[in-house]
Amino acid sequence: MNDVKSHETDVLIIGSGAAGLSLALCLANKAKVIVLSKAQISAGSTNYAQGGIAAVYNTADDHDSVEEHIEDTKIAGAGLCDPVAVEFTLCNAHDSIQWLIEQGVPFDKREDEIVEEQSPYHLHREGGHSHRRIFHAADHTGHTIQETLDQKVLNNPNITMLTNYNAIDVVTTKKLGLAGNRVVGAYVFNATTHQVETIKAKFVALCTGGASKVYQYTCNPEISSGDGIAIAWRAGCRVANMEFNQFHPTTLYNQNDRNFLLTEALRGEGALLKRPDGTRFMPDYDERGELAPRDVVARAIDHEMKKLGVDCMYLDISHKTPEFIKKHFPTIYERCLQVGIDITKQPIPIVPAAHFTCGGIMIDRRGRTDVESLYAIGEVSYSGLHGANRLASNSLLECIVYGQQAAKDILARLPLAIETPEIPDWDESLVTDADEEVIIQHNWHELRLTMWDYVGIVRTDKRLERAMHRIKLLKKEVSEFYSNFRVTSNLLELRNLLQVAELIVRSAMARKDSVGLHYNLDHLNQPTNPKPTILSPTDRDFD
Repeated sequence: MNDVKSHETDVLIIGSGAAGLSLALCLANKAKVIVLSKAQISAGSTNYAQGGIAAVYNTADDHDSVEEHIEDTKIAGAGLCDPVAVEFTLCNAHDSIQWLIEQGVPFDKREDEIVEEQSPYHLHREGGHSHRRIFHAADHTGHTIQETLDQKVLNNPNITMLTNYNAIDVVTTKKLGLAGNRVVGAYVFNATTHQVETIKAKFVALCTGGASKVYQYTCNPEISSGDGIAIAWRAGCRVANMEFNQFHPTTLYNQNDRNFLLTEALRGEGALLKRPDGTRFMPDYDERGELAPRDVVARAIDHEMKKLGVDCMYLDISHKTPEFIKKHFPTIYERCLQVGIDITKQPIPIVPAAHFTCGGIMIDRRGRTDVESLYAIGEVSYSGLHGANRLASNSLLECIVYGQQAAKDILARLPLAIETPEIPDWDESLVTDADEEVIIQHNWHELRLTMWDYVGIVRTDKRLERAMHRIKLLKKEVSEFYSNFRVTSNLLELRNLLQVAELIVRSAMARKDSVGLHYNLDHLNQPTNPKPTILSPTDRDFD
């Protein structure tokens, strides 16, 4: 297979969102970098983040403090946040915001009518936050950050972008029969040529985002299939807190426009959640009303829908002036108009949808995983910041903080890096082209529906057992398919989704209480001293 392309670099970054691009830019002055993107460079979740990035920028502000941000994060995390990780991340928030500003991200500036904050920037407030501290660019912050970093990366001669590539697996010395378990590169699938290529690298960083595509309904982009988590697990990394899947309370309910998220900043600016008859319901569930943390709001909406037997609830900001709505939420206003909803005059039909993976690959403060020279940054990782429930707008912050920390660590280690061994070509001598892919589509649909029905917002032991039974059968089918046929993008995603689904269900079955995003009707007791759920590939339960 001498005609198959191979690459070599100092650092391979798998994923092109805020985590991957910030890491790449912090490395590029002193290292050669390849960034791998599964689709186009801006296809990941960062591009769709509306709300913003949480940070206390001005520590002299009498109205807010890093300590209060820390406390809000811990409260939202329901006692399962790692206090060291929380303090570390939020104390680095100012520098991360400053770095983004220096890259050219145009955060909205302060207006005269906003008097609470002392910084020159207009700050939103979102659920779970005690103050306005959300830096934003209207209601398309993620897109603005992505666009800014895209241009920086594409204009940097030390960064090579490879688009429309799927990572299959990382290659380690252990897999090559050599000493230790150090990452030396990866096998990647070129979706354009349909060939498997090799990339040699001294360091590899997984920045692939979360796994919300494992659910039937999600507001994440199509590529959020848990690839990095599955790849790291197969390489020998532990994962933690996979049972905590955040369901965003408010996504647009419309048959012609699925998966469109409605930012929490709407509620931060006064939008109210209502039943079909126009009455509010959040005060019945939490004294914080619409500004309660996401797990509380999502369960309340789910409960109201089931109690009333209706398909959706409503989010109403029409009591605000049209000028205010159009200025602060232009993207949402225009998107809703396209489906016949004028949010300045009428409420928005909404339903919860899978949104964020709070658990992931276990990392330290430098982004290091259990495998030597393998890093994980952003939603793919478990840093300890989010606990049992992520506080709104802490996710983009985590990407930048840990991207910068990982870059410092890699650059310090790069001069001492060991020579990378040769990686054998991908062997396709014993496989053939699949005669039909209907089995992939069928299994894909069955998995996502199984997870939605049995491992969703509300769970029971019986539902979890049913889900595990189906996942094991599907894994066996897909494993046989993977062993006998050439890989495709859909097959790779399904293989990864099944692995992540098993990790989610096993973690949920291991937790015998209800805390944060994990709500089990058979175990409604609140834990007195909650601990993270940690799974290891060396556990005997895994085959």
